[in-house]
Amino acid sequence: MSSLQQSSICDEKYMPEELLIARIIQIHGSISKLESLRPSKLVNTLFTQLVKLCTIPSSIDINNLQEEVQQMRLSLINLCGLAEGLLELEFATILAKLPQPLQHLNLFPYYENYVKLASLEYNILLENGVMEPKKVAFVGSGPMPLTSIVMATHHLQFTQFNNIDIDESANDVARRIVSSDVELEKRMKFETCDIMEVKEKLGEYDCIFLAALVGMNKEEKVKILEHMRRFMKGGGSLLVRSANGARGFLYPVVDENDLLGFEVLSIFHPTNDVINSVVLARKPIF
Repeated sequence: MSSLQQSSICDEKYMPEELLIARIIQIHGSISKLESLRPSKLVNTLFTQLVKLCTIPSSIDINNLQEEVQQMRLSLINLCGLAEGLLELEFATILAKLPQPLQHLNLFPYYENYVKLASLEYNILLENGVMEPKKVAFVGSGPMPLTSIVMATHHLQFTQFNNIDIDESANDVARRIVSSDVELEKRMKFETCDIMEVKEKLGEYDCIFLAALVGMNKEEKVKILEHMRRFMKGGGSLLVRSANGARGFLYPVVDENDLLGFEVLSIFHPTNDVINSVVLARKPIF
């Protein structure tokens, strides 16, 4: 893609659906041909272009895509997930080797995005009466548990955090980053498991955060949400990260009807550089 084309992406105020899909298909083709999704100049450029495209205002409805475009979208979400994991792992590994890693979190390219998202989520919790949860779980925390760290240090300063991830190597790096702060380490634990195998323990949490890439397709996501509803405590809050409009090419979309059995309290779709939508639900007490 030429610099002129890149510039036009940045400057677009609105993009017709057909043009948007054509450009996303083009970038998906380029990403699919990459030998590796590890951070590099080419990988970073392609994903930066993709994110800019997907945050341009459009009227696109993900549910109405043609079947071949829907299949491309699912492929793209998987590629984005793999690339995001490799990016986080690379920077987390670098940070873990520094004497005071928590002082250098801004080295991560999307750090400010996480700060904005955590602030947004905290305010949504407050607005819906979730004031100072004693115990919180973050499912899908990864090697760079930025949301938990930002929440614990800036917003929920007396809350216990349990970070749950299926990848032990990710948890290992994350533990090393947090262990540099004695006080934070006391409030933040890491557990390696498949969330579908966690049952009664889910009833211990006042609030559970579900990362956007836990459940990569609709069927998986709905199964996880049903599992949460079954084992969460009555009155417990579930904060689910979703996506809206063209951002649904980057992350799975959670609709209100995917949260059967929950009381949906708030749905927020950002229009700035924050990518994820935020859905807050509560499990009824009875």
